[in-house]
Order: sequence, then C-alpha cells, then structure tokens
Amino acid sequence: MKSVQEFYKDKTIFITGGSGFMGKVLIEKLLYSCSDLKQIILLIRSKNGKDEITRVKEFQKHSLFERIMKEKPKVMEKLKVISGEISQTNIGMSDENMQFVIDNTNIIFHVAASINLKASLKHNTLINFIATKKVLEIAKKIKNLTIMVHVSTAFCNAGFSECKELVYDSTCDPLEIIKLVKSEDENSLVAIEKKLLERYPNTYLLTKRLAENLVKEEFDKNLPVCILRPSIVGPTLKEPFVGWEDSPSALTGVPLMVYTEVLRCMRVNLEAKFNFIPVDVAINGFIMAAKYHGCEASRNENVPVYNLTIDEQVVPSYKEFFTVLNSLKHVYPFASSLWYPNIMTTTNKVKYLINTLLFQWFPAIVIDILLTIVRRKRLMIETQSKITSGMKILEYFTLNNWRLKSNKFDDLIKIQSHDDYKRFFIDTKKINFEKYFEDSIITARILHGKDPLSTLSRAKIVFKM
Repeated sequence: MKSVQEFYKDKTIFITGGSGFMGKVLIEKLLYSCSDLKQIILLIRSKNGKDEITRVKEFQKHSLFERIMKEKPKVMEKLKVISGEISQTNIGMSDENMQFVIDNTNIIFHVAASINLKASLKHNTLINFIATKKVLEIAKKIKNLTIMVHVSTAFCNAGFSECKELVYDSTCDPLEIIKLVKSEDENSLVAIEKKLLERYPNTYLLTKRLAENLVKEEFDKNLPVCILRPSIVGPTLKEPFVGWEDSPSALTGVPLMVYTEVLRCMRVNLEAKFNFIPVDVAINGFIMAAKYHGCEASRNENVPVYNLTIDEQVVPSYKEFFTVLNSLKHVYPFASSLWYPNIMTTTNKVKYLINTLLFQWFPAIVIDILLTIVRRKRLMIETQSKITSGMKILEYFTLNNWRLKSNKFDDLIKIQSHDDYKRFFIDTKKINFEKYFEDSIITARILHGKDPLSTLSRAKIVFKM
C-alpha cells in the first residue's frame, strides 16, 4: 500500500478556488507534506487591479505560509499560476493554458465556489453549478486523470434532517435553470427563485445540490470523481499553527461579536448538534480521499461521497459551545469592552425580536446619537443591520438538528499507516472540542479582534469593575 507522499510524488495537481480559505490551506499542506509532487497548477483571477502573479505573492507572504518559507522555500517554485475566471467560457483560460492543463494534470481539486448565502439564483448558478459543469468537461479531456475531487457542503440536502453519504436527487430541473440564466430573463429568474426558496433556505445550498447531481452523472459515465462535503468549517486544529483562519468563521465570529458586546441575542436550539470541522482536518480528508480513490479503491457502484464533520458520537451541542464561550469571557475579556458581555439564546422568534430590540438596537441608536452630537461617524446602526441580516441566515443551521453520517470519512482512518495517521490527521473522535474552541477564540481575539494578549491584565481589571 502506497503512503500518501508516495501517491502524490511526481503528480501534477490542478486546483480551482486556491485563493479562498480552504484552497490556501490545501495548497500549503500539499506543498509542505507532499513536497515531491511535480507541480500545482493554480487557477486564479486578477482582482482589484492586481494580476494573478501579484495575488499569489501576496498570499505567500501570509502567516499561513511561514513554515514553508522558513523550512522549504524552494518548494514554492512548484506553484504555477494561470489566469482564469471560473464563471467564464473555458473557466477563463487561454487555449494555451487549457492545453497545458489537459496534457499535464493528474489530480483535480475543484474547490471554487460562491459561498454567498444571500446571492441571487443567477450568480450562484453560474459559480456553483455551471462552473462545475465546465470543470467536469475539462476533466473528461485530461489524458492522465487519476481522480477529481469535487468540494460540496454537508448542508446541501434541504429537507433531510439525517444526511447520509450519498447524492440525493434534485427536486428541480437543472437544465431549466441553466436556460433561464442564459436567457437573461430576469423576471422569470426572480419568479423561479422565489418559488425554489420555499423549499431551500438559500440559493447557495440549492446550487451545490444541483452540482452534486451533475457530478454523479459524470461518475456514472466512468469519470473518476468523488464528492467531499465539509460541514461548518472552522479554524485550524494544528497546522500550520493552532487557530488560523483568514477571516472570522461562524465558529469564531459569534464569540468575537459577543465579547465586543455587539451581539447579545441569538436564535439557537441549544440541544442541536454543532456540526463543524477544523479546516486542516477537512483538507487532510481531501488529500486522503483523493489518494484512496486514485490509488487503491475499486470502482464503486455509486459516486463516493464523504461528509467531513465531527463524528456524531462525539459532536458537541450548541449548549456545550456556548458554555465554553461564556466561561472564556472571564478569562479573555476584550480591552475594548464597555459593558458586561452576555449572550441570550432562544428558539422563540418573538422573544428573540424583543431581546434584540432592547439589548442591541436600542443601545446602538443611543450610541449613534451620541456620536452625532460629538460629530463623529455613526456606525452602530449599520453594524446592527449587518448582524441582524447575518443572524437571519444562520438560523437555518442553528435551529435545525442535523444528523450527518460520516462512516466513509471515518473509514479513511482505517487505511492510514501510522505515519499517515500522524501526518494527515482526520480522527475527529480524538479532538478535544473544548480546547479547540478555546484555542480558536484566543487566536481570533489576536488576529481579527486586534486585541493582543498583552492587554489582558488591563481588560480583566475593567471587566471586574
């Protein structure tokens, strides 16, 4: 049985979505732990007037890549950047770059996605569904394709409280949606979006489910592909260091807002399970699944699907999460705190609205009035508008009790050698979630809250007043 490093040796890997949160962690892990790979081809677009080369140089300077730059700087030369745009024809690649990908690629990680839960049906169809169709078309032309990994989400199957590791049939006709998007008939698009959102909470989950059905169709036509579904993706557990994320996630954003007192009320079912996965554990799952299906597994009758989440035997509840959150406010108070941080949770909509009005909106209005009087920029009402909108989106995940089966993900552990088990850790039963939550909140305090630990002594004095 080949080790993971042996499998990836001399392989060329094509990655979409490499500038995103999960994409960056995937690139870092492959370059660091599978350094004998031949090349990583990264599809990246220019943004804010910066070309693709400049953007890559920028994220190489990011703290995420520090250990590579210190220990293996030469390996960064294996990162080849090509210009592209996932929503365009041929995903924005030139004919020359397209041919290079077709001639040289062995493994595809299709990570690119629009995760905007408020985006229109047209936008998310273009990015999450039609772009996946384009990547699949490219995959079918690749001469030496070993495996393609399509990244989905564990929550794409609206209407199922228990989600198994299989593809659920779509409840709408994807071809009809494509026709509407291409016809640019805005009135019809708005009408069908309104109708579809009676069954789906948002267009993101709908389009990810449609994409899974598309991947299944190509698997049935003998394309070597598997589907990986991360749950709520949180900061790193271990690598390259504890608690890293490029922006606040659902797991750290709530504590940050609570500790800075802009969030005091939330609709959540405390008995529901908090299905999450540290990003580095999810990425190790990507790497292991690609190795298994590209090297050892016999062809399945059905497309392989993996729910990447904490094992349901040990997954904590939201009550346990908020218990840790409340205990840490005494240990790591923010220096900028003005009053006692507290979070009130309820499933009752009326109670939530009353509490939000009294403890979030009323203080925000008062503060903005005072800021106006002293001729300072008002900001609290705008902040509360964003928080209210964000909390509305999160309700779908925090009020429902999701049972995510992860048997196949757990089975990947059984095929790991001792070295691979340590190097590509995916054993979620061994995660101490209380310590993970604490580490994540501490790091978020420093990275995103801009509140270094050196302010703790002063913050604790203020907290006790």
